Amino acid sequence: MTTLSASPREFTLRDFDFELPPALIAQHPAAERSGSRLLDGSSSTVVDRIFRELPDLIHAGDLLVFNDTKVVKARIFGEKASGGKLELLIERVLPGHQVVAHMKVSKKPLLGGKMFMMGGAHNGGFDATLLGRWPDENGQLFHLQLSDEPHALMEKHGHVPLPPYIAHTDTAEDAQRYQTVFARAPGAVAAPTAALHFDEALLAQLEARGVQRASVTLHVGAGTFQPVKTENIAEHTMHREWYEVPEATQQAIAACKARGGQVVAVGTTTVRTLESWAKFKQASGDTQIFITPGFEFQVVDRLITNFHLPKSTLMMLVSAFAGYEHIMGLYRHAIANQYRFFSYGDAMLLTHTTMD
Repeated sequence: MTTLSASPREFTLRDFDFELPPALIAQHPAAERSGSRLLDGSSSTVVDRIFRELPDLIHAGDLLVFNDTKVVKARIFGEKASGGKLELLIERVLPGHQVVAHMKVSKKPLLGGKMFMMGGAHNGGFDATLLGRWPDENGQLFHLQLSDEPHALMEKHGHVPLPPYIAHTDTAEDAQRYQTVFARAPGAVAAPTAALHFDEALLAQLEARGVQRASVTLHVGAGTFQPVKTENIAEHTMHREWYEVPEATQQAIAACKARGGQVVAVGTTTVRTLESWAKFKQASGDTQIFITPGFEFQVVDRLITNFHLPKSTLMMLVSAFAGYEHIMGLYRHAIANQYRFFSYGDAMLLTHTTMD
């Protein structure tokens, strides 16, 4: 862990803005998962690498922690009884064939109103009935009752919920590549994108080098793409996501720390999960953790992450982790050297830096 001396400063939203040429927003994945570029920013010397070089940068005895969430085909189209078109993005599955969803429609249906998704239950699709708002009556999400089991309905009728900055409709390629090779627990509407760079060959190579591996689950929500809108970042309200840190992973982290290894989080969702567990002393539950400069990290030593949206909470997280000036310098380097940005883009490797 590197320690730098610096006087504290107050950050505002504009500090996390930058100009990104639209051509650098990746619309498709690299031809090979591990063939993406890797910006090694783990020290003051910045090195341009290929992602498959990662085993040379992680040490035997270190612990890689992945988010094993699985992206579901959560985007589904339908219409109201009036014939008005609508779109649901199912954010969370609840017991009893109930779900929580975002709704895109010109006029919201009334409480108890029925929606006919993909033609409705009598035409090969299914029905959705509005039960209210979620998590309370002022919530931005909608609580719905479906006419059948939600995961089966999404798999049959849904579309891959690609991020808003990807212009094309989902394809068979997206169904495969907007998913990690080890995805296990269905529930995410966005991929843990840093983990998309790992293929089976790379995982085997890391294991052969003596690098340990563990998993957590955080079902990534659509809120991950929402920009912060308040200039005073402390006024921002974080979205809510469900997470779990299994007992085996807790033990693996303790063993890694005891032997002097480093905990390497694969993706910001893994960071949010591990630091939520450490901060709130809960192995599972909902988290709204908001990590900004000044945050005291308790678990994660190094981070593999993609490049993030301007003014986003994730820009704030990586700045908190590796130092604001260092991150902004890495982003300037990445833009100048035409790295590919966002979900299907390239990655970088960071080391935790504490500020005195």
